[in-house]
Amino acid sequence: MSAHPTLGRPVFEPADRVPALTALRTHVHRQDWAAVSAAFAALTDEDDRAVACRVVADQQNAEPFLNEALAADRGDPLVRALLADRLIRIGWGIRSGAGAEHVSPARFRQFHGYLRRAEMLLIDVCAEHPRFALAWYLRVTTSRGLELGLGETRRRYDRLAEHHPHHYAGQQQLLQQLCPKWGGTWEAAHSFADACAKAAPPGAPNGALVPVAQLEQYLKAREMNDARGAEKNLNAPEQRARLTAAAERSVLHPAARSDAYAHTDAHNAFAAAHSAASRPAGAAPHFRVLGDRASRFPWGYLGTGNHEAEFARHRKSALAKG
Repeated sequence: MSAHPTLGRPVFEPADRVPALTALRTHVHRQDWAAVSAAFAALTDEDDRAVACRVVADQQNAEPFLNEALAADRGDPLVRALLADRLIRIGWGIRSGAGAEHVSPARFRQFHGYLRRAEMLLIDVCAEHPRFALAWYLRVTTSRGLELGLGETRRRYDRLAEHHPHHYAGQQQLLQQLCPKWGGTWEAAHSFADACAKAAPPGAPNGALVPVAQLEQYLKAREMNDARGAEKNLNAPEQRARLTAAAERSVLHPAARSDAYAHTDAHNAFAAAHSAASRPAGAAPHFRVLGDRASRFPWGYLGTGNHEAEFARHRKSALAKG
């Protein structure tokens, strides 16, 4: 890749940048369950399947289509998992990303209602198909949203990890639970991120949990009006060393799959952490790989909170200086 690639407007939707995911989205819009099922059957990597699941769940017309597919075959674990994820997305949209203190009781009731509907689908899938990764990963999400506690969320993650020990999306969900905003501690969050990064195969995206944990702590400090402390923590020698080691073992490792869906999110996490710490040279290698491929998370944590503006601004700076 050129050191100075021709860049355009950032592309945030996976289905807008990956032909297979573009086709999957089209299958949903055409209500073609056979094609959706075949698209998932072609994906053997569970991290890829988790991203594809998200693409389906993000489609506004997905719920009635998936309900029809479920009515045709109530035993299909995939359709139940996809419908559950769509219900989770609807529920989380009602809740919004605001802190709990800013969410009304009525919104919480609606949010929990959707998550309970998802749970009813997922419980049966997990009982009937205990190795089915999508269902256990989604149950880690519902446990957090339903506030079932760290113990239950960890139990569900452990069941996922029995058969899929490096499931990146599942680890992302447990990491959120381990942060103080969901009842955890920074020590637990950073420890888990480090452990996942070190245990994963070389080239896997799991190392990106390290910058995500760092950015969560950065955001909390900013929310407490301590912007200087937030950046200082990111630039602490031990934090920087952990970030560098995680990147070298994961997305910057020669074994990293350039076509892996999750790697876009992972590179964005590393680039955002370096950018938040005012280290454009550190962010540059990730931006060179990314080009126009962006992700909403975690760019909304930086500066103005406008993910598109923050990505574009920091990319320009990094490629000019790094």
